[in-house]
Amino acid sequence: MMTLTMAGLRCRQAGVTLIELMVAMVLGLIVAAGIVTVFTSTAKSNRAQNQLARLQEEGRFAVTRLKGDLRMANGQYCTNSGGVAKAAAASQVYLDGLRAPKVYAQSLVTAMADVSTGWGTSSGGNSYPSAPSAPYSLPSYLSMRGYDCGKTGSTCKPVDPHATVAGIPDMGTVVGNRVVGTDVITVRYVNASRGWAVVDDSVTGTHLAVDTASPNVMQSITLGQATSSEPSTADFAAGDLAMLADCSNAQVFAVTKAGNTLTPDPAGNLAIPAPQQPLSAPKVFDFNRDYQTVTYYAKVVDDGNGQKTGALIRRVNGGAGKPGGSEDELVRGVERLDFRYGVQDADGKIRYLPAGDVDKAASITCPPAEPNAITTAGCLWRAVSSIEVNMVIDGQVPLYTLAASELAYSYGIDGQPRPVAPSAHAIKPSDQGFVDPMIRREFTAVVSVRNFNP
Repeated sequence: MMTLTMAGLRCRQAGVTLIELMVAMVLGLIVAAGIVTVFTSTAKSNRAQNQLARLQEEGRFAVTRLKGDLRMANGQYCTNSGGVAKAAAASQVYLDGLRAPKVYAQSLVTAMADVSTGWGTSSGGNSYPSAPSAPYSLPSYLSMRGYDCGKTGSTCKPVDPHATVAGIPDMGTVVGNRVVGTDVITVRYVNASRGWAVVDDSVTGTHLAVDTASPNVMQSITLGQATSSEPSTADFAAGDLAMLADCSNAQVFAVTKAGNTLTPDPAGNLAIPAPQQPLSAPKVFDFNRDYQTVTYYAKVVDDGNGQKTGALIRRVNGGAGKPGGSEDELVRGVERLDFRYGVQDADGKIRYLPAGDVDKAASITCPPAEPNAITTAGCLWRAVSSIEVNMVIDGQVPLYTLAASELAYSYGIDGQPRPVAPSAHAIKPSDQGFVDPMIRREFTAVVSVRNFNP
């Protein structure tokens, strides 16, 4: 029989004890938990940072795009809206008269898109005139108009754009609705990149024919492409209004079209237009297409992840299907959209007002009227020297791991200059059909209206 020595026993008994194994497992779990915690925290932070970076970029783009259109409000071809200083205000500040296009056409309003103030209507406490019977200057309220809205369409001031403008959706929380509590703005200006330059070359270029007995009476306009950059003459559709503009003024009138020849229509005009003499760098435009109407609003869209968000919509000339019309989604994540208008009165004082107050002329003295004015209703819209844009943009994707402090955001329009919880705002995300756990940031910009009548 073999006998085991003590050394042999020690060799056979070498290994890891149960206690040692348990200690090792615990230490391993602690290390693994630390790694998971670090990974989770890093992933959460990475998602938040990526979302914030995207939000900031889209906010900057939205502001830039808005500024490009808003600063052009009432912009004319080769000129601005200022005229010759002729009236002294009480403050001894001289204010220019408005260089507004002179209108001969009877169908001006029907040739424009997104008009909420037709002839003879009452809107926002103002009574707008009946259709004029003599040539007149383009009214101020047709160059810019805003709508300040609360939680329902009935709270919109001066009026609900959905009720007065075809194609502007009603407010609501369903996809396709206008986002609850967001404003709407419409501006108009000449698209100076289009049109046909009037030249002496009667073979290839555009030229005018005037009555030899009455040099100031227009007989016809023959369209022609002087350069390849000019639009096709076929773009001028039969029934559209013509606009003859130069660096001093413009006339809008009805024409008949035969081939490429436009002839002033006596039946469609209040008088036969008289081109300003002398014409300085004149150009002919299709008024229906080239005197652009640009409307901005926020629409509820499906983000594709089972949630809804708001999108900034730029609508041109009444939307797709209209001459030069389009309706494009610019950026997503827009939950709030508010405008305040810097109005300069006849005394040179500037105050920022919501759209409903701008539309009322009774409490603020309007600047001097444009030539051939037909009404003072809505006259403060041409006194807007700057526009304050306010937006709240969200990150679009809910982050349910965000802390309460990370959900807070500021919005000065709500009287919340410091970050507060979503539920503390006047219009809450839940009122709009959006969820709370998202990153939100406020964007504010002031846009100088370059064609303001100083």
